[in-house]
Parts: sequence; C-alpha cells; structure tokens
Amino acid sequence: MGENELNELLYLSASKLGVELNKEQAEMFMKYKFLIQQWNEKMNLTAITDDTGIIIKHFADSMSILPIMLEREEDIRDWEGSDERGLSVIDVGTGAGFPGIPLKIVCPGLNLTLLDSLNKRLVFIEDVVKELGLKNVNIIHSRAEDGGRDTKLRDKFDFCVSRAVARLNVLCELCMPFVKEGGYFISLKGPDVYSELNEAEITVETLGGQIEDVVELDIPESEKTGEKIRHCAVIIRKVEPTPKAYPRKAGMAAKKPIK
Repeated sequence: MGENELNELLYLSASKLGVELNKEQAEMFMKYKFLIQQWNEKMNLTAITDDTGIIIKHFADSMSILPIMLEREEDIRDWEGSDERGLSVIDVGTGAGFPGIPLKIVCPGLNLTLLDSLNKRLVFIEDVVKELGLKNVNIIHSRAEDGGRDTKLRDKFDFCVSRAVARLNVLCELCMPFVKEGGYFISLKGPDVYSELNEAEITVETLGGQIEDVVELDIPESEKTGEKIRHCAVIIRKVEPTPKAYPRKAGMAAKKPIK
C-alpha cells in the first residue's frame, strides 16, 4: 500500500471503533509505525512488521478497548466522588507499547504508566515517547510481581490493561494489585478465552475482583491482513482490596495458580 492508502486504512479502522483521529494523531501513529520497523531491525520487538499488520493488528487492536474504558469512566468517578483528574492507566507487560501508547495517542489526557521486565524494550519505548512528544508517561523497568508490591504503584490505577499471552488466572494475579477499588482490569485475549474463565473465577474473587463482562471485538478492516480477527476483552472490576499476600514472588502465579 502507498502512504495515502495506509493513512486511509488507519482513519477507517479507527473510525469503525468510534475513534475519530485528527491529522496530528494520524501522523503520530505513522511515526510510531516507522520507529517499530526501524528498531525491529536491531532487536526483536514484534513479529508483525508489515505496514498493514502494524496498523490493524497493533494499532486498531489496541484502540478497540478505548470505548470500553470510556463507558466506565463515569462509574470510576462516581466511586471516587471526584472528576478533577485524567484517568490513570498502567499497561503491564507493554512490550513494544501495546495497548498503552495507541491509547495515549488518541486520549492525550491519560496518565499512562508502561511497565515491562525487559529493559531493552523500554529503551525503545523511551525513544517513542520522546519522538512523539508524549507527556505524562511513566516508564518502569520491573517484573509485574515486584511492581504490584511497590507502594507507589499498588492500588493506584483506574485501569490496568494488558495484551500479555499468559492465561487469565495468571494475569489476574499479576495485574489486579495495581488497580484501585472501583477501577478495572481489562485483559485483551483471543476468542478462546471462554475456556479460561472458569479456572479464573476463584482467582478473581480471591484478589478482590468481579468479572463484569466479556466483550467480543471484531477488529475492523482485519481482512486486509489475510484473516478476520476477533478478540475478547475480559472486564474485571476491583470491588475489594487485593490481599497483601498477592502478588506472590516471581513465577508462583503460573506454577501454583490460586484455587
């Protein structure tokens, strides 16, 4: 595709998700795409490196959870009794910046934290944040298990988002401690997530959460990548504090899931 066609694809896929991009935001996405491709030549950021794949499988996929977040913004304000600040979001296991950076581009007012255990990926993230001129972005090098015990991060966020590939019961232990009461953990999973829900129910309840909904997301224009892509967003609300025993030390959530 030529540059104009790629821009049209970006605008169209965003619009079908209810996101109307302006010219500056579109330019930021294209610069982000270029940086991914440039850096991927010297380090393994993503297996998806073609123009169309990045726009659909990374950018549109990340933006797909924005309507879910905005629908719940008022509920968070009601819980806290305040509407004086931007929403706080932590992206756990952000990798090359998904879904956090696309969400920040389309919602500049977000207070965004990007957390990853691999420092070289965060060097890339720092370059992206600088090149795109993003403000109020906090980049943290840490395992999720350690970050979830850090008093500066624990119980601090309106939303925790993640596209990580671990099973849902494992992700819940890694992500729920970051969420404040009344906030949400949104896990972007594949269409087979329903097989993981039953095993995650006890984990969610133990960690102070409640599964509110599973939203099926058809990623617009995904057929242009050669396949029709459907993902599911698992929406978990934090209704009680997470017990201090969680998260456990590194690796325990996967080795000995909560039962």
